[in-house]
Order: sequence, then C-alpha cells, then structure tokens
Amino acid sequence: MSAPRHTMPALPFRPARQQQPAPWAWAGLGTLAGLLVALLLWAPAQWLAWGVAQASQHRLVLQSVRGTLWNGSAQLLLSGGEGSRDAQALPGRVQWKIQLGWLSAALSFNADCCMSAPTQWVVRADGTSLRLSTNNHRSQWPAVLLSGLGAPWNSLQATGQLTLQADGLGLQWAAGRWLLQGQMELQAQQMASRLSTLKPMGSYRIVLRGTPEGSPTPELQLSTMQGPLHLTGQGQWVGARLRFTGEASAEEGSESALTNLLNIIGRRQGGKSLLSLG
Repeated sequence: MSAPRHTMPALPFRPARQQQPAPWAWAGLGTLAGLLVALLLWAPAQWLAWGVAQASQHRLVLQSVRGTLWNGSAQLLLSGGEGSRDAQALPGRVQWKIQLGWLSAALSFNADCCMSAPTQWVVRADGTSLRLSTNNHRSQWPAVLLSGLGAPWNSLQATGQLTLQADGLGLQWAAGRWLLQGQMELQAQQMASRLSTLKPMGSYRIVLRGTPEGSPTPELQLSTMQGPLHLTGQGQWVGARLRFTGEASAEEGSESALTNLLNIIGRRQGGKSLLSLG
C-alpha cells in the first residue's frame, strides 16, 4: 500500500514587478536635456564661422566673431581658398540673426559698409520640395573685394563699385532639379584695372533671370552700359554648371591701352577677346 502523496497548496500568481528608474536617473536625464537645450541656445558664433568656411572651401571666412550661432557678428573676408595670401576684408562688420520654425528657417543678414537695411532669407520644406526665397533688396560693394578670390581677380586688381539688386528672387528644389524665379542684377560701375591705364574702362550689367513659374535653365546676360572696353555675352545655368560665351573688344582709339587686359581675360581673335565658360 503506497504512502499518501502530499501536495503543496498553490501560490497566488503575482506578475513580475517592473523596475522603475531611480529618482536620480530622472534628475540626470532632465539635467542632460537642459544642458543640450542651453548648448543649442547659446551655441558660439564660432560654429557658424567653421560651417561657412567648410561649405565655401575657405573662400568666405568669418573672423573676430562675437555672439552666438543665432545672433552674432563678425568681420567677413573673401579668400582664394585655404592658404591663400590674397584675402580681402570687408570694411566694418556683418551681423546675422537665425530663427527656426516648423520645417523652416529664417536668416537676417546685414553689412555695415554696404547695406542700408538687412536682407531676409527664408528656407521652407514641405516634404516634397525645398524653397529658398529673399525679399527685394539692393546693396553696394567695393569691387576691390574680388581680388581676394585669387586668380584671375588678383591679377586684374579691379576697382569700382558693385551694385547688387534682387527682384522676386526664389530658388526651389522640386522633382530632382533647381528652379529659379525672379532675377538678380549686378551693375559693375566705373571699373578700372591695374592692367590698363584707362580709368575707368567702363560700366557693365550682368543679369541672371528666371521665370515666374521657375526655370531649370536660367539665363545669364552680360552687356556694356558705357566705356571704351565693350563686353557682351550670354549663357545658361544648366544644373550646377554655367555655360557662357561672350567677347570683349576695345573702342577705336583705345586698343593699345587695353591690349594687356584683352590678352588675359580671353582667347584673342584679331581685335577681340573671346570669353567662354562651361
């Protein structure tokens, strides 16, 4: 006869208790989040200076920076690239303000020397396209700054006044290509060069023109406003490349004074110098 079996009474089921983070862990996460927000809000202006230098391959340099990434100022230099010895500093300082929104960013930019009011740039994204636009604005810049960009500007040593004007200007990325709206006009007035004894050589107009609906191949036109050096040309911006053809010639009686310049800026063909890009 077998001995009776004794069974243990069933214990009530208790679900495993989830381990809760300790109070100090929550405090640590909160402190870290606060530090990250503070770091972003007070990010030094040197971060922007580094980004501009890298994006432009050191052709645009911000030095003596002050303030933060979002609200600061600096001295602007134009350079031929890293190691260039031809850098030219813009007189005075430039100021900027950056504001972020939902899928948008706004930049306000001003230069003491050359702008009567700040210009506004806005970037917006909607998931399928990206658009960059600016308000209509006008500014004036000394042409001597161009010599800071290296060859061939450091050989030309151009002087004069550059007037830049934007009207309805906008750039949109859609369907895998850039579209330009509005136009930008550059007037180079009373230009001179160390390569010619004629001072001034002339005044010129360059127009980059899109269409109201946005053009994938905006047109570029060069024309002479006045002066003994005649410049003409036209081209198109196709993707990231500019295709341009034009010519330079001297007014009758000014050929000898402009020979050196014509030899440098293009390929000589008789009394003309042929210009070509792309």
